[in-house]
Parts: sequence; structure tokens; C-alpha cells
Amino acid sequence: MENSTQNNISISENYLTPQQIVKELNKYVIGQDDAKKSVAIALRNRWRRQQVTEQIKDEIMPNNIIMIGPTGVGKTEIARRLANIAGAPFVKVEATKYTEVGYVGRDVESMIRDLTDKAVAGVRAEETELKQKEAKIAAENRILDILLPANKSQENDEENNEDTREKFAKMLRKGVLDDRLIELDVVVDSMPSVNILGPIGMDDLGMNLQEMFSGMMPKKNKKRKYKVSEALSILQKEEAEKLIDMDSVIKEALKRVENTGIVFIDEIDKVVSRSGSGSGPEVSREGVQRDLLPVVEGCTVNTKYGSVRTDHILFIASGAFHVSKPSDLIPELQGRFPIRVELKSLTEEDFVKILTVPENALIKQYQALVRSENVELNFEDDAIKEIAAIAAKVNDEVTNIGARRLHTILTTLLEDILFEIPDTIKKKKITITAEKVHEALSEISSNTDLSKFIL
Repeated sequence: MENSTQNNISISENYLTPQQIVKELNKYVIGQDDAKKSVAIALRNRWRRQQVTEQIKDEIMPNNIIMIGPTGVGKTEIARRLANIAGAPFVKVEATKYTEVGYVGRDVESMIRDLTDKAVAGVRAEETELKQKEAKIAAENRILDILLPANKSQENDEENNEDTREKFAKMLRKGVLDDRLIELDVVVDSMPSVNILGPIGMDDLGMNLQEMFSGMMPKKNKKRKYKVSEALSILQKEEAEKLIDMDSVIKEALKRVENTGIVFIDEIDKVVSRSGSGSGPEVSREGVQRDLLPVVEGCTVNTKYGSVRTDHILFIASGAFHVSKPSDLIPELQGRFPIRVELKSLTEEDFVKILTVPENALIKQYQALVRSENVELNFEDDAIKEIAAIAAKVNDEVTNIGARRLHTILTTLLEDILFEIPDTIKKKKITITAEKVHEALSEISSNTDLSKFIL
């Protein structure tokens, strides 16, 4: 298995050049060309490192990135889409959830444990998918064994038994037997679910103790009746589990984490000391940075699946840095994020593109929702421009929350339509004009105090 799955590690990176990566990101993120360029190079460098000789391979360190910019400009979206493109283990964490060792909260190493959990789940899902064909055949045979129990009095009539089994097999595959009830032996965990709290910094301890105790308790079988269609699905999962070599899965997952893993640390500016004081919460903030340093620099983290080296994991951090700046980070940590990219505030033109261009554009989402009621929702070009203009205006005058402002504006604009379909509104086609947008939002957008609460 190792060789076969190794060839699949981040296979998409093999086919995507930096320019192709940017092209893929353009499908979902508007603007921010500098940030896209930097992350595209960083991602391609992961694949390039896999191609070099072993002698220099370990010397090539990832170029960790800090993305700086106000909220809602695409920092998180870039990182999330990057992980999808790479097909690599990816985890997004909030820096504010971590505290210095000795304080109540999560320790920074737990982000690597979370990344490892994701990798194991991903490899396991891949292997399960590969084993589906074998698992289905085994599950069908188990169903047939239940439907046609061996009859010792007819052992001499093997040919007839085979014909009958083949007939039932054909009926099973055609779905003729789907509604028939059969009895299955289902394994039931005899240990009740208990939350076990470990000491501070030992966030995996509770889970490990739970697994250990559940493994010691005997499993009970309980007979339950299912329709054949449901039983087939249950048995197929069981058979797939039997076919998976978990030792190989874990080995492959650890390899992926160490070589292609990506950790996105959001709101890193929230752990930057603001006042330079040496007491209170400022100490804890700097402590988080110092705890984070060895993880980013390269250390060994113990997980329930084994040790993970973090030397070649790519770290992407982001923050608005409204009341602080990247240079306020401790110098050692600054050095571990050599690439700094500033994301620009979104303009009115950007909002128009965000509403219409991406594959997951907000307007497309609302059109899909309304289409489920057999109603077509159309937006005139002037209406889209009016929505974008209002979003830009409210961001300038109230609080700049970037593209997230479009969510609140569209929700307010379409609230009555979404409420009245299908009971009151019977039309098959609804068109949103600039006049309708102005009528619905002009009073709110012009009233700054009201905009703070509604938009």
C-alpha cells in the first residue's frame, strides 16, 4: 500500500504550476494577486522539494507566510482553497484559543495533533473508497447467507442450492429484495460515554483514556432487524473496515503530515502584546508566541498515532493587525515567517466581481436556494452595482468587514422574498432591480446608527 498511496500524495501539485494555482484560486477569491502569487509559489515548492535528492531535501525549509489585511478580504478563503488544491492535510486554528503552558486552555502542540487526526481520516477514507468493490461483494455474500441459510438435509443437492443463490444474488443487485426485513448481529459498546478531563495541556488524554477503557470492556452483540438495503450499507462498511490495514494508513498519514501538511493560524495578531507591559494578559500573549516558536521552527510532537516532526509543515498565519503590527511579534517568531503579504481592502468594483464571478458567488447561492421552490431569481446589472455601492459605503462609514458585508446586505434585501415564497409569492420569476435595492436599503444605509445594528 505504501508505494501506491505515496504516488498520490498531493498529486494535484504535480500538475499545477504556480500560475495554474493562481488560476484555480481566481475561481473563488477576487483580487489579492500578491497573496495568491506568494501562496502559489509556497505550494509548488512543496512538490519541488519532493523531487530533489535526499541529500539536500531535509535542508529545504518551507517559506512560512503571514497574510496581513482587514477582515473579510479573503485571507481565510485563500488558505482553505489552497488546501483543496493541494489535496494535503490542512487544519485551520484560531490563535486566540491557545494559551501559554500553565494557563487554562489548549496548548499549541494540539494543532499538530488535530492536523494528524485530519490526515489519518483522509487516508482512511481514500483506502475505504478503494476497497468498496471488494467490500460490496463480501457484504452481498453475508446477506445471501442470511437469506439462504445452509440446509444440511439438502447437502446432496448442491447444484440446486447454487442456482437458488445465483437467482437471489441477481434479485439483490436489482433491488428487488430491498424492503425485505432481515436480522443482523450488531456490535454494541457496553461502556457508557463518559467525558474524562485530563490535566492542563493534555487535551488528548481524555480521548486516549476513553479509547483505552472502551477497549478493555467486552463488546456485546445485539440482534436488530433492518431492511436489506440498510443491512447492505451497514455490512459494506464493516467489510471495508476489515480490509483496511490501519498500520499502513497511519504510517502514510504521518508521512503526509510531515511532508505536505498545512497549518493556517488565524488571528495571530491577537497574541501580540499591545502595550509592552510586563504583566497580566500581555505575559500570556507573549507566552503563546514562545510556545508557538518551536512548533514552527521544527520539533517533535507526540500524537496518539506516533511522533510527528514539524520541520517541513507549512505554516500560514493571518491577522488584521489593527492595533499592532507584525514587527510587534517576538523577533524569533518573525524570523520563522519570512514571507509577508499585505492584502488590500476591497473596492466597489471588487464587490461586483465577488457577487457574480466566483463559482460560489453569493448571488449564485441565493439563486440556487430560490430555484428549489421552482422560482427563478434574476439580478439586473444595475442592481448588482447598487448592492456593491451600498456595501462599500457602509464599510467606509461604519466598520470595514470586507466581503462579509455583502452577506448582511443580501440577507436584508431578500428577507421578504425568502419568507413569502412559496405561500404568498406565486411568481415563477422574480427580478431584482436597482430601484428595489434602493427602496429596501436606502434608509438603512443612509442612517449610520441604524447600519451599525442591521448592516
